[in-house]
Amino acid sequence: MPIYHKLGKVPQKRHTQFEKPDGSLYYEQLFGTIGFDGMSSLSYHVHRPTQVKEIGKALDINPKIAVEKNITSRKFIGFDVAPKDDFLEAREPLLVNNDVHVGLAAPRKSLTDYFYKNADADEMLFIHKGSGILKTFLGNIPFEYGDYLIIPRGMIYQIEFDTEDNRILYAESFHPIYTPKRYRNWFGQLLEHSPFCERDYKLPQDLQTFDEKGEFLMKIKKQGMLHQLVYATHPFDVVGWDGYNFPYGFSIHNFEPITGRVHQPPPVHQTFETSAFVVCSFCPRLYDYHPKSIPAPYNHSNIDSDEVLYYVDGDFMSRTGIGPGYISLHPAGIPHGPHPGTYEASIGKKGTEELAVMIDTFKPLQVTKNALKIDDGKYYKSWLE
Repeated sequence: MPIYHKLGKVPQKRHTQFEKPDGSLYYEQLFGTIGFDGMSSLSYHVHRPTQVKEIGKALDINPKIAVEKNITSRKFIGFDVAPKDDFLEAREPLLVNNDVHVGLAAPRKSLTDYFYKNADADEMLFIHKGSGILKTFLGNIPFEYGDYLIIPRGMIYQIEFDTEDNRILYAESFHPIYTPKRYRNWFGQLLEHSPFCERDYKLPQDLQTFDEKGEFLMKIKKQGMLHQLVYATHPFDVVGWDGYNFPYGFSIHNFEPITGRVHQPPPVHQTFETSAFVVCSFCPRLYDYHPKSIPAPYNHSNIDSDEVLYYVDGDFMSRTGIGPGYISLHPAGIPHGPHPGTYEASIGKKGTEELAVMIDTFKPLQVTKNALKIDDGKYYKSWLE
């Protein structure tokens, strides 16, 4: 994310001696992306962050594919995903390709017994139910209903929930997640016409430094395997850091919709982008105000992308038979649009209270066995009159 942030104590100049009170040195670590060419942060540790004591067994967690080549529009009943205690075990990948894994999770317990790092993918966690604190070695971020949490790959974190009723939509992206280029100037600052700005970000705060030795279990996801490593020192031993590469939060409730006289295309709702997919936020907004406008979206052909729409709350005006936690999949290759009756019924309405998250991928998605368990099996027929 192209915004500078700083927490704790750092030396005046990077890559120079930074002494502890006893005269010994803190240990500098570059947390960077795209080799040495992308965004990075410099952190300063009480102990060397490289002290591995043991490497345990690795678990294969690759998604199990049921439909490799899909052209069926589908509806998944997301709240039918059963809650599980463990944060990682609760994750159920539903729709995947080589660029992104999209899934749901309903973890009951906080992640406190071990530390987690995704070495392959940036993570986007959308909080549908629950609240708590995302804890990282670069600081903590409180979160609540409606928050996106963007966690760069390689970030070590734990997560603390306030209750056991938690529902999360997640996307593991094998490409960096950025804010849309159309909303940024050449310096990276969000422009005046952007539907959100830097003031809306939830940045890491409350940097906690743990000077502890012992055995600290870290689970690391890499190449579809979940590895278990035991470190000799507490991973959260950072006394200070600065830079551009860090986790942050953004509330969907702070997205300011762009409207017009006639129906606006989905890109106006864009919130995040990668080179392989985009994320859009559909929020409460006024409808189009041309005297002959039709607020419902027009039918459109999915030629280049699969569309995944996660329904969060409110009135989903272009759909029937949809409720919170549902996911619709409109695959590339066939057109889709509003359900029968909703097109005409939208005329004359002044606004909508719908809340939804859309993920559009530029390559086809495969359907997992987990997804088929919650597929209603008949959604593709829902446009018949």
